[in-house]
Amino acid sequence: MAKKSLLIDADCGVDDAQALMMALVSSNVEILGITCCYGNTQLENVCKNVLRVLQVCNRLEIPVYQGASAPLLGGPVEGSLFHGRDGLGDVPDPNAPGLEHLQKEHAVIAMLRLVNEKPGQISLVATGPLTNLALAVKLDPTFPKKLKNIFIMGGNTESRGNTTVCGEFNFTTDPEAAYIVLNEFTCPTYIATWEFTCRNSLSWEFYHEWVNQDTRKAKFMKKIFAHTIKYIDSLRKKSVNHLEASGFVSCDSYAMAAAIDENFITESIKAPLSVELNGSLTRGMMVMDMTGHLEKENKAFVISKCDLEKFKALLIAALE
Repeated sequence: MAKKSLLIDADCGVDDAQALMMALVSSNVEILGITCCYGNTQLENVCKNVLRVLQVCNRLEIPVYQGASAPLLGGPVEGSLFHGRDGLGDVPDPNAPGLEHLQKEHAVIAMLRLVNEKPGQISLVATGPLTNLALAVKLDPTFPKKLKNIFIMGGNTESRGNTTVCGEFNFTTDPEAAYIVLNEFTCPTYIATWEFTCRNSLSWEFYHEWVNQDTRKAKFMKKIFAHTIKYIDSLRKKSVNHLEASGFVSCDSYAMAAAIDENFITESIKAPLSVELNGSLTRGMMVMDMTGHLEKENKAFVISKCDLEKFKALLIAALE
């Protein structure tokens, strides 16, 4: 069987790293490139983090591209302290590969080129803010038509926010970009929302077994995830009603699992989607229209149920 061609767009924090490592060991996947976007941390850190993951997995031959450094409308990039200031748990790595390993081509230009070289064959996996994707469709409106499909981790379905009152991190970081992607991408689109990932969390017993495998990759994961565990514990102590505090949640890995294995998704809701751009409390919130009021032809598949045994197997293999 021909391998699946993946293009991965990431803001490499710890869960992006987990998703990348999952794809890197999948025998049915060929990663054509990794495009970097600001998000969990500053763009330079994101690029360094991707290179660190590739080094740990002995895959530095995969091209890495530097992309958007700020939202479409500009503004400061504050990042998320969830994964530490550098995005990978603030764990020093004196042997990390340098930025000279990056490709000279801009990430958005690389996206357009790769898709033009293999029209209809590439699956795009987006695990960060959607700025690079929005720029790509604005440079070439035919870009989405040339994709096989797209898998996105982001958005929410119940107005429950993890960054703002009503908004999920990836979408609220650049609401205009999320709006453009959900309204202008016509290829089959699959969304792993924040509530979906949290409701399909794994046990902490599984997590400890997972990171205590006697491998270099498992030891790396245990180090970079330690900060996140402390952050989650602090939420519990404050009695914050935060869905991610309920178990081990590797948010970005759910979108990656769907791209790797189509049987991972067991149920989904097909609906028109958009993003709220106004509202002091609702800006960045994903809107799922079950009434038909949006009158959109392009509908997305919002994942509602998945095969958690497949998911566990993919995670375990990632650190073996």
